[in-house]
Amino acid sequence: MDVLKWIAQLFEEYGYGVLFFGLLLEFIALPFPGETTMAYAGYLSYAGTLDFGKLVLLAFLGTTLGMTITYFIGRWAGLPFIQKYGKWVLLSPDKLQKTQKWFQRYGYWLIFLGYFIPGVRHFTGYFAGIIALSFRKFVLYAYSGALFWVILFLSIGKLFGPQWDAIFHLVELYALRIAGVVGFIILLYMIYRWRSFLFSSLRKSEKSVKTSNKDDLK
Repeated sequence: MDVLKWIAQLFEEYGYGVLFFGLLLEFIALPFPGETTMAYAGYLSYAGTLDFGKLVLLAFLGTTLGMTITYFIGRWAGLPFIQKYGKWVLLSPDKLQKTQKWFQRYGYWLIFLGYFIPGVRHFTGYFAGIIALSFRKFVLYAYSGALFWVILFLSIGKLFGPQWDAIFHLVELYALRIAGVVGFIILLYMIYRWRSFLFSSLRKSEKSVKTSNKDDLK
């Protein structure tokens, strides 16, 4: 309850900026209750105090900027630097080992799913940079995961209003499973779209070959 009072006071004093700067700092691994803040911000949108579209935009920008900064820190500074100075931003060796294990389990999808794993999402950006993952692939997983993450938790407050707190704890409990199901659906959709594009390309190629053969016969 003290945390909610603190968050409410921050919004009263600073408005939309709380979401942007709070999430930015959280992904650099400084302590900030990002998910709770988003759910409460969604509730403020339900109450008509804040605009939902602006909240989504600022939450997405704060999250992706924070993740991008940590990616480049990991890429340029490397593992020794993180091991030596990471403790100053709560990046303990235990968290590094935990992230490595999760990465071995989920691969690049951890960057998408990591938002929903407490103690892991703060390190996925650093780790992606440390292993020199291409920036294009990092953006694909990190930014799509960020969009889904912020919309999910902002929507809790927006859709459920005064009951947001109870729903928030329920979603928080099963967030990884929810993200896994949605990620699987997105993957199936991408495969479907890719197959449709491939079949379309093959048909066009076959037609082109037949047309060329007819022209040759003439």
